[in-house]
Amino acid sequence: MTVPHPTPSSAADETVYDLLGIGIGPFNLALAALADAVPGLNARFLDAKPAFSWHPGLLLEGTTLQVPFLADLVTMADPTSRWSFLNYLRAHDRLFPFFFAERFHIPRREYDHYCRWVAEQLPSCRFDAPVTALEWDDAAGAFAVTHGGAAGPRRVLARQVVLGVGTRPVVPEPLRGLLEPGRVLHSADYRAHRDTLAGAGDVTVVGAGQSGAEVLLDLLRRQDGEGHGGPYVRWLARSAAFAPMEYSKIGLEHFTPDYIRYFRRLPEAVRDRLVRQQWQLYKGVSGETLGEIQDELYERTIGGGEPRAALHPATAISGARRDGDGYLLTCRHTEQGADFTLRTDRIVLATGYTAVRPAFLEPVADLVDWDDRGRYRVDGDYRVALDPRVTGTLFVQNAEMHTHGVGAPDLTLGAWRAATILNAVSGRTVLPLPARAAWTTFGAPAAAAPADRTVPTASRSY
Repeated sequence: MTVPHPTPSSAADETVYDLLGIGIGPFNLALAALADAVPGLNARFLDAKPAFSWHPGLLLEGTTLQVPFLADLVTMADPTSRWSFLNYLRAHDRLFPFFFAERFHIPRREYDHYCRWVAEQLPSCRFDAPVTALEWDDAAGAFAVTHGGAAGPRRVLARQVVLGVGTRPVVPEPLRGLLEPGRVLHSADYRAHRDTLAGAGDVTVVGAGQSGAEVLLDLLRRQDGEGHGGPYVRWLARSAAFAPMEYSKIGLEHFTPDYIRYFRRLPEAVRDRLVRQQWQLYKGVSGETLGEIQDELYERTIGGGEPRAALHPATAISGARRDGDGYLLTCRHTEQGADFTLRTDRIVLATGYTAVRPAFLEPVADLVDWDDRGRYRVDGDYRVALDPRVTGTLFVQNAEMHTHGVGAPDLTLGAWRAATILNAVSGRTVLPLPARAAWTTFGAPAAAAPADRTVPTASRSY
């Protein structure tokens, strides 16, 4: 388990960090922002990118976050933090314009700019520093992290490490061999190729989530007012409907610490089933976006016209191949059991993202207590279960949906989770967290009550 001593080509940083984050997306950036206010905490965060960026392929004009602006990097844990979104507005002299705009859901491009503003000012954040290896050093009693950079490979030590490497695009198996920039691509790369796609004769968008809806809407708006110019647009989805995201006030209580505590105590098989069943909580489309799509299609029928678009739910792609300058898709209607083919010029895969095991983790892979499906075992403080010989601590962010529920990838819980980790890292309550955040009592009450009586709030069980 002991790492080799650094070679002349690999400089060593003699500092032993209390906390080192790998990856600087919104979740580890939230941790860095909250940690910035903790006296004496020596923290460092590393990212391979040259600068902060958040889903750049989908930073389209007119798109907004699906969560309120209060779900910024810090506010739900520390509203007094200098790194809040409201302080960002003040720093850019935009508080009054924001106030008069009466926006609860801010533009996605503005959220990205806000995060970049924070990342550029935090002294703990280092970009252009790709991590190549994470090892456990017995002699140092710390994790050894090797990363690249302008000065060459470096080796640093940290007692506690937080993985925040994000997720990677999912590409359906039938289409993996067809990926080609500007022709068959994931929606993560859409913005860079949107002009090329708008010039195609026929574009198929695959995936019924928010990203698929936004790509479809953007392409519809590239058609001219009469619906003749721009591409014919087709929307395919395996789901039975293009359904709105669950956004009721009580329904959103699934994104609270209360639900996480309940979910964690369920058997693994039940947790896995619930995540599949609750897809509409995190994979649905905002009702506003669906309404805008309907409005665009309605406009096309004025004067007897026909929309140059088609929407196909309950449709799975079973095969795909190149066909001349385009592609032939073999599809199956999952409810009718009917097979059919579609020809298209270009394909955009809005097929989501998944957590993957980063390559740099291989040196400690045999020290991680993986579950039967190769996933992290994660406790209530987001610690990863490790071999008892490892005295350091490994945490994870946004790779624990199977243990913590549908809130894992949601920005709503980002600051709360970061504060939970920060308290665990510090060994004390640096930031107090709410004991109760939902009206809903998840699970059976602690004590049975007569059927004709309401269970008192005090009996709620976590």
